[in-house]
Amino acid sequence: MPTVVVAACQMPEIRDDIQRALSLIAEYTQRADAQGARLVCFPECFLQGYFVSSDQEREHACTIALDLSSHAFQQILLQLADLRPMLVFGLIEADADQLYNTAVVIQKGELVERYRKKHLLGGESFFASDGRCPIIEIDGLRFGLNICYDTAHPDPAQAVASQGADLILCLANNMHVRETSDRIRQLHNDARGERCRETALWMLSSDVTGERDDRVSYGPTALLNPQGEVVAQVPLLQPGLIVEEVPYNSRRSKPV
Repeated sequence: MPTVVVAACQMPEIRDDIQRALSLIAEYTQRADAQGARLVCFPECFLQGYFVSSDQEREHACTIALDLSSHAFQQILLQLADLRPMLVFGLIEADADQLYNTAVVIQKGELVERYRKKHLLGGESFFASDGRCPIIEIDGLRFGLNICYDTAHPDPAQAVASQGADLILCLANNMHVRETSDRIRQLHNDARGERCRETALWMLSSDVTGERDDRVSYGPTALLNPQGEVVAQVPLLQPGLIVEEVPYNSRRSKPV
């Protein structure tokens, strides 16, 4: 069965520093590229940071959100144009009068697709959602996207599987108060593994890690096989990346 080399990055949390985030995207993408990666995934809301836990942060999210048709976003794309792999990273998107928790797919400085988080936590109530579930192909490997809490529910993964995909990319940002992070730190791969077993798909996750005030994110950033087993994982609480081969079914029926 043919394979494609993919990478997922476990990153320090970046807040309010788009240039620093872009610098890390470039650095880790080049490292993954040197190991043959054709697809590189970064965490949820990585570009601007994850701002949803208070009214003040919600207001701030409105000021930093990006319209994907804007000159500002085009300038960001230009900074990524020399990177060879396909990139996936999270950002806060503005579209008309709505905000979205969005994952964008970028290749050679061009916006290929976007996916908007479907299942929103209570602190994300000011985000909107939509019903789109795009499927993207890289070198024969077909993949779709879930964002963090989406994987606690079967339907976003099933929407990817029903379109003949091979892989789910899960962008996550599990920076919680320490008590919560300690309680759920073992549950992320459990939920993702359940989605893998239900769909018979691979899943590649990317998360932030580190500590901020009374908050901590352990990760995990991992590759799970269709049996829900962890094939590779970045050590918890350590920035890093995994680079692995994922097989794809070249004879899989692909909806027209």
